[in-house]
Amino acid sequence: MTTFPRLAAFALLAGLVAGCSSSGGWSDYVAAGKTQQANAAPLTIDQLSEKVGCKPKMQVDADEVKTAYCKTPNGEFFVNTFKTEKLKDEWMDRAPEYNPHLVGPRWTVLGPLKTLEAIRGPLNGDLHLTDHRVSKSPSPN
Repeated sequence: MTTFPRLAAFALLAGLVAGCSSSGGWSDYVAAGKTQQANAAPLTIDQLSEKVGCKPKMQVDADEVKTAYCKTPNGEFFVNTFKTEKLKDEWMDRAPEYNPHLVGPRWTVLGPLKTLEAIRGPLNGDLHLTDHRVSKSPSPN
């Protein structure tokens, strides 16, 4: 599947998750990787987009999740923001095949690896190359 159809499928999935999010699930789950600034106010789609120099085109504008398409000289990608960290984790649990992605406090960005590497610095996100539930190092038994 080429990148653009994959990104379009991702936008559709984000909308489905917004409409079907459950109240149960992974409430005690903590994602692998670096810890983000938990006390910082989460960034909006407009703020995230501004940091990388794009004008976002809204795809999903729901209360629980917002998704926008961005295109910059570095490439094309989708920006997602979530009402809660729990909703972000639930969304990520349902979309593990959409890799790689950048992850931050209550937001994710999905796009080609080259694009994500280019925008990683301004967004200060964690780059996930595999399923976010998989630890980068094995845990002792």
